[in-house]
Parts: sequence; C-alpha cells; structure tokens
Amino acid sequence: MKERILVTGGTGFIGSHTVVELQNSGYEVVIVDNLSNSSADVVDGIEKITGIRPDFEQLDCLDFEGLEKVFAKYGNIKSIIHFAASKAVGESVQKPLMYYRNNLVSLINLLELMPKYNVKGIVFSSSCTVYGQPDVLPVTEDAPIKKAESPYGNTKQINEEIIYDTVKSGSPIQAILLRYFNPIGAHPTAIIGEMPNGVPQNLIPFLTQTAIGIREKLSVFGDDYNTPDGSCIRDYINVVDLAKAHVVAIDRILQDKQNEQVEVFNIGTGRGLSVLELIQAFEESTGVKLNYQIVGRRAGDIEQVWANPDKANNVLGWKAETSIEDTLRSAWRWQQKLREDGIQ
Repeated sequence: MKERILVTGGTGFIGSHTVVELQNSGYEVVIVDNLSNSSADVVDGIEKITGIRPDFEQLDCLDFEGLEKVFAKYGNIKSIIHFAASKAVGESVQKPLMYYRNNLVSLINLLELMPKYNVKGIVFSSSCTVYGQPDVLPVTEDAPIKKAESPYGNTKQINEEIIYDTVKSGSPIQAILLRYFNPIGAHPTAIIGEMPNGVPQNLIPFLTQTAIGIREKLSVFGDDYNTPDGSCIRDYINVVDLAKAHVVAIDRILQDKQNEQVEVFNIGTGRGLSVLELIQAFEESTGVKLNYQIVGRRAGDIEQVWANPDKANNVLGWKAETSIEDTLRSAWRWQQKLREDGIQ
C-alpha cells in the first residue's frame, strides 16, 4: 500500500470517483463527509468497484475538534484532497452566508491542522469560475482572476488566496490547485455517479432525470447570449478523467516533483460545447428525446468558458481522454441503474 490520503467530501460526485482512482493506484483512503449532498451507500459502491473499503468518518469539516480527532486517529495522513464544499452557483446567490461559512471555514480548519500532523500537501478542488468571463478563450492559468459572478465563485477565489497566504507565511505545506471546468458523466460500471439530494442544481442530473420522466422538462437558462446558438458554452469533462488528475497531483506532491510550493492547473478538455449542443449530443448518443424549454437567464451564470489544458497535459502528464458521447452515455446508464434499483 502507498501513503494514506484524506479525501473530504469523498462520498460526493467527484470525490467518490477520485477515491476509486486513488485506491486503484494503491493509496489508502480516509473519507470525511457530512452526507449533506450524498449518501453513505456510496462507500459500498466504491468497495464494489475496487474490492477495497475506504475508511469513512461522517463528519462536518466545520467541526474543528472532530476533524482533529480524525487526524489523531489515523496518524499518518500524508496528503489531503479537499472537495467538501457547497457548490451550486444559483443556490449561492440565494444563500451567500451558508456558502462563505461552509467553503471558507472547512479549508481553514484543514490548513491549521496540517502542520501539526505532518501532512505534506493538499490538492484543492478549485474551479474555472475564478476566471469570471475571460477576455481570451480558451483560458490559460495566466488569465487574470476576475470579480466573481457568484458567492460560490468568490469562495473559490478566496480559498485560493488563503492557500497562497498560508504558504507565504511559512507553513510547511505543498499545494496544487486544480481549476476544473464542468464535470459530468458517471463511472463506466454505473455503480457510482452523480446523485444530488433533492432537485438537482447541476445540468446533467436534471437532464437525465427529465429523460427518464422524473422531471417534466429541462430548463435552458437563456438563448440570447453572444454565442453561436445563444446558449451558454462550457467545457464538459468526464468525471473519471477528472478523478485521475487528482491522483496525478497527489503523486506529484508526494514525489517532490513540484516546481513551486503552490501550483495551478486547468483541468478541462479544451473544447467548448453549448447547452443546446450538449442536449443534441445526449439525444444522438442515447437515442432519447428530451423535453426542454428556453427560459430566462439565471443569476451568476457566465456566457462562455473553456480550458486551455496544455499545462496539465505537459507538466502533469494528464489528458482528458473520454469522448462527450461516451460520457453522456455513462450518465444515462447511471440514471437507468438508479431506476432499476428503485432509487430514482
């Protein structure tokens, strides 16, 4: 076995897929998750895929004392991947204080505990939202950080600054900030996938729930943007490809390959797709017609963004490999599996 990694938010969508890839790479994993937007059953799914059951602690990262007990209990945590956060743009506009509390304090707690327990590094789950609406596309890591369009985006910007300032203060930690674009899809086994509690805030689970009849229709927020078909453009990345980027980042930290104490990488495909193009790709790749309607713009949404992933490709040696068609088919298989299991 390799080193032990703490994964906060490890039963969530991206977290669970990352735990699978970490375990497949030989790492031991401890998951901390408060299950606010996920289920403990995900741990069973991870075990089913990998043959290994990760350690799991149901805990809120806002609970400093509880978090410290986890560090003390496991003793030899070498690095952290920090996913635990509230993550819906629209909801953050409505509930800003919840987002600031959850997303800032959880990171601060981890950074305070890391030196005390000799934790070497942290991979931070950041976002392309830090770029706002970029002046130049595709966007590189050198693009200016713009005023955030939503409290969610602002928490990512502030958290990046917190990490930089902590390292600058002399804290003996390494950090890699992965700014990722729009993760979608599910594990090819259809054993784990995206399953938000309640009404989905993200596009793909709402889309697949509409396709299977749980939701009456899918709302497309705006068709009057300055894009070829008027709908927003995003860089949609397969969640397993994204998970693998986290494993490569952990390898880089633990093998002392970093050029600087804090490094930043865009994790995307380099291809922008509009919402209407994505709907068309789903219909063509699955054969399922979608009931959708155009509605007004949504607060906090930017017009278009997609990645220049050259730095991640060349420095990390990571590349997005899964096609959008295979990715959408995996999301549909996951939704069908939920129906078969009587869950949704």
